[in-house]
Amino acid sequence: MSIIICPGIHEPELTESFRVVLLDLVSHSAIAPNPANILIYPGKDFFVLSAFHILQFLRVSVAHRRYRLGDRLKSPLIFISFSAGVVGAIGAAHLWQLLGGRVKAFIAIDGWGVPLQGNFPIHRMSHDYFTHWSSCLLGSGQNNFYAEPAVDHLSMWKSPQTVQGCWVDSSLEIIPPKGRLKADEFLLMLLKRYEAN
Repeated sequence: MSIIICPGIHEPELTESFRVVLLDLVSHSAIAPNPANILIYPGKDFFVLSAFHILQFLRVSVAHRRYRLGDRLKSPLIFISFSAGVVGAIGAAHLWQLLGGRVKAFIAIDGWGVPLQGNFPIHRMSHDYFTHWSSCLLGSGQNNFYAEPAVDHLSMWKSPQTVQGCWVDSSLEIIPPKGRLKADEFLLMLLKRYEAN
């Protein structure tokens, strides 16, 4: 399993901070840590909106790592995208599938206003309840997360380990038992689920 990280339009240091948190999560869990299988799309500014450029990066990166991943298109991918990067990432996920690739899951962090549909699991993480509620109207999966109390937009990417919130089943709009957790714990829960399946 490989993870493709699609940042938004912001300082690269924020994505590096997210990458460090993600590596810490996988190294201290049952997930087999392999930093080589975490790919970060390097596009900047408006290139984060381009599904074509993300797909091009992904095809080159996965082909380069083919010896680690086996069949490059059959290697399952998890997309984790943030803010404006959600726009390009959801398009790239669909294009990847059209080429015969497999998308295990799509995680959109603060992709407010971006319609999300697909024949793969989709999860939203939002910096406040309004963003969660209004974004879910445009498509979401069952298991989602929103910060409570609300935090600023960039905190979801820079330091998810500090963001408290609620895990919700958006199909029912209920908070499951033990629904309170941190954003990084929610992310780890999803990664463990898709590592196992």
